[in-house]
Amino acid sequence: MEKATSRIRYFKNENGPVIGVTVKPVIEQDGLYFKDLNGDGKLNIYKDWRNTPKERAKALAVELSPEEKFGLLFLNSWKMGLFQEDKTKVDSTGLLDEEIIEKDESIFNVEKSYGTTYTVKEMGIRHLIFRQNPKPEDLADWINQLNLLAEEGEHAVPMLIVSNSRNENGEMVFGMNDAAGVFATWPGTMGIGAAVKGNGTGLIDDFAECIRKEWDAVGMKKGYMYMADVVTDPRWQRTYGTFGEDPELVSQIMDRLIPGIQGSRDGLAFDGVAVTVKHFPGGGARENGFDPHYVQGQWNVYQTENSLRKYHLPAFLTAVDRHASSIMPYYAKPAAEKSAKQYDMRGSEIDMKPVGFAFNRFFIDTLLREQMGFEGYVNSDSGITNKMAWGVEELDVPSRIALAVNSGVDMISGSLDVFSAKEAYERWKNGYYTVQGHPVPEGYTAEQLVLSEEALNRAVERTLKEQFELGLFENPYRNPAKAAEVVATEKHWKDAYRAHLQSVVLLKNRSQILPLDPGKMKGKRVYAECFKKDGEAAKKETGILRKSLEEKRGLTLTDSYENADYAFLFINPSSGEYFNATKGYLELDICENKQVPDVDDAGCPADTCHEETTLSGADKIREIYEAVHKNGGKVISSVNFTLAWMVGNVEPYADALLAGFDTYTDAVLDVMMGKFEPTGRMPVTLPKDDSVITVNKSGVCVSPNDVPGYDKDRFMPDSMKDENGKAYAYRDEVGNYYELGFGLRY
Repeated sequence: MEKATSRIRYFKNENGPVIGVTVKPVIEQDGLYFKDLNGDGKLNIYKDWRNTPKERAKALAVELSPEEKFGLLFLNSWKMGLFQEDKTKVDSTGLLDEEIIEKDESIFNVEKSYGTTYTVKEMGIRHLIFRQNPKPEDLADWINQLNLLAEEGEHAVPMLIVSNSRNENGEMVFGMNDAAGVFATWPGTMGIGAAVKGNGTGLIDDFAECIRKEWDAVGMKKGYMYMADVVTDPRWQRTYGTFGEDPELVSQIMDRLIPGIQGSRDGLAFDGVAVTVKHFPGGGARENGFDPHYVQGQWNVYQTENSLRKYHLPAFLTAVDRHASSIMPYYAKPAAEKSAKQYDMRGSEIDMKPVGFAFNRFFIDTLLREQMGFEGYVNSDSGITNKMAWGVEELDVPSRIALAVNSGVDMISGSLDVFSAKEAYERWKNGYYTVQGHPVPEGYTAEQLVLSEEALNRAVERTLKEQFELGLFENPYRNPAKAAEVVATEKHWKDAYRAHLQSVVLLKNRSQILPLDPGKMKGKRVYAECFKKDGEAAKKETGILRKSLEEKRGLTLTDSYENADYAFLFINPSSGEYFNATKGYLELDICENKQVPDVDDAGCPADTCHEETTLSGADKIREIYEAVHKNGGKVISSVNFTLAWMVGNVEPYADALLAGFDTYTDAVLDVMMGKFEPTGRMPVTLPKDDSVITVNKSGVCVSPNDVPGYDKDRFMPDSMKDENGKAYAYRDEVGNYYELGFGLRY
């Protein structure tokens, strides 16, 4: 079979969009070209690109069949045929995965999955989440092939391929950053926060332009990015996907990032990429760090009065003002019993109904839409109708789908269950509760639990509008060779590396040891070692580091730290396992084999203990320091902050200490060696030690879970505060506090 890429025909409108087709005919009228989406030869409202996206979406939503509409309600992860090991399960082009999996289970859901062709053509699915990491030209080819399938449909509704972020460095983690190293690679988002904190928001324009051009070039037109959440409990595993703890900083970033990616300050442009801001109304208010991907983390806790409005909503307000195309609510539900009074945008106290935010009509329709003015669509997080249906567990799946849509959700992620959506729709048509007399579950109304035509059309209109705004109905196709060329743009990679340099924070510089200019290093012996939680992985990285120092930087290395003049230590801790509960609270200490309390089913400290290791060989840091100092040498350490690590086992044993945030090692070395002045500033406050995040027997933390680190001292006991009125932040040997905005220069 011929690939879609070779079948594309283009029709250029003067002062209008290019029309790209593979299957459908083209209408010529008034000297212009229009794609004949349903093949009837008539220039309907939704085919005419001179009409507004809203007008076109409304007209098309009415014309679509219920089955086509069900397909537009869902999206889930999908795979390319290129990565299918069994080549009997791909289509004739080799691009499409056609495997049928009877029980396809993920952390979010369990359901049967069908081959690509059936999923697109028979189930009507038009949105897919892509998590693999191919070459740009292969990605463009695959998306083109999907769009050919879609164009063969009754109304040629195009495909919209979605991804989590792909332009940051770091470990590839399902559901966070789906790829690394193919697109221009910037530091982690906390690193971008550190760079902006020290250098201003101008670099965000380059970051956004890079994303927009690269993603548009391959035809991937929607991103689950970025997080407007502020970190208020340091034990939240998703800290590293945020821009830090400062609501003002996150708002400033959103102000430039969203228009830059979407292509306009007024919303989406044809060459833009739709942004899905997450996780409304702020995922940082975690109860002692527990994540709502598992049962202990199902609550958002607001221990201090009005913290929701003060800390968590400002960045979302900016996202709304900058016309973010969609917003994603978090899984969690508000905890009234554990919270102080919270107020809406009109100053009224919020009734904290204990159902997940995607099912919480007040938070979605009242707070987000009516009071904050959001005009885009709401895209749920993955798994709300299956494994993470917090607060509505008693409902069956069709009722959960209906309740979500009736509460204001327009698209459900992590599922392709069009069959349950059809059941919810049939229940509306046949009067499942009102006529047939089925009992309505307690606490609900019959109208909430069925999917009406009106609710279905409303959701579909909102999501179709995005596709019209992006120009996908006119031309969803891309040139694979051009995609590879754009992703290889030298400026993007240079801008990204500059941001890596700008993200480095200098925390400590005893006796101005840094920078290590060539004069200081002449004739000196250097010991270098990398530390990670995985000791074997650390050994491999150490080998790479040593080779780089010797071959690229011309340093003289020694295998023995006992005779080293300088020791370079690169420290990369790791804690917990993403998407899974830990035995206790997430460990922030840089430690090995530390005894810590277990946590019981209620989330409170238990009487039993277990061991935690965040860094293999952590005790060796002190040993190296003592041996090097005995030899008259110095130790320079760099810590990679994916969480707000407690550095009490590192800082006292470093003459100079730097912070990176999934920052390239070469960039840290360039700062150390004086090739670049350190300009980064801390995007988070580092906790002093275990005492400032201790949890009592009732499960209440001494530092409130809903307040950022920079403001926690306002709520800490006076008995814990020092002579400067500070209790929370780590203080080093010279009296500097490692808090939000801190950073030294040479």
